[in-house]
Amino acid sequence: MKVKYFAWVRERGGLAEEAGEPPADIRTVNDLIGWLSSRGETYAYAFEKPAVIRAAIDHAHVKPDAAISGAREIAFFPPMTGG
Repeated sequence: MKVKYFAWVRERGGLAEEAGEPPADIRTVNDLIGWLSSRGETYAYAFEKPAVIRAAIDHAHVKPDAAISGAREIAFFPPMTGG
């Protein structure tokens, strides 16, 4: 699975993307955010306001309770405005 980070989530975490598999008990986007947050100070800072972070699984926007099983790519980004 590839995890991508955009805008201030990327800036705070210091990574644009990474690859790997989370533990088997990580089943939803919320679970993944919690697990990532526990991986260190920069992750905790990037995800300090999980309620405002948006996610997409394989290029489709999803809700925080969406299952991540079978995902090839998960992207995290702050709310966006049009323009």
